[in-house]
Amino acid sequence: MQHIHKQIIATRLSISERQVAAVMQLLSEGATIPFIARYRKEATGELDEVEIADIQQLMRRLEELEKRRTSILASIEEQGKLTPELRARIEATYDAAELEDLYLPYKRKRKTRAGVARERGLEPLALAILAQTDDRLEQLAAPFLQEAVPDIEAALEGARDIIAELVSEDETARNRVRTAFAKEAAVSAKVARG
Repeated sequence: MQHIHKQIIATRLSISERQVAAVMQLLSEGATIPFIARYRKEATGELDEVEIADIQQLMRRLEELEKRRTSILASIEEQGKLTPELRARIEATYDAAELEDLYLPYKRKRKTRAGVARERGLEPLALAILAQTDDRLEQLAAPFLQEAVPDIEAALEGARDIIAELVSEDETARNRVRTAFAKEAAVSAKVARG
């Protein structure tokens, strides 16, 4: 794991793996950032305090990511839903957002409106609407009416809640939204009166 971490840190900070390894070694021995920057320049290849602090910060993030990865793998395995493909994808990622996206469908959830709708048996209706093969929504919803779902509007509302949750948990959809925001988002502000 340390070798992969060295590669990642070196790539992200555009420095050599030898420099990263030297800083990691010195930090693990208890050396402070100012000490390394002043007295171990030959070992680090003249890295300054900011660069050393960046290495330390990335090391901590990667260690936290490893702990989170272990926890996620254990949780999914405990549910009996860990496939070899999913394990490989989780082990291969070093992006915290991607790791959480992979875990999201398996995460234990609080009671949501979508969960209530599923309990009322509306998931097949939601999947039928999501498939977009029939646009006669009232006819699709009619078989799902019952005591807990008194009318067509209640059935459709429950189906919409399920669809919203499915889309929000979809890794591809989340990545598309993130990409769109990164490329096209604009932030504006104006002074409030008073």
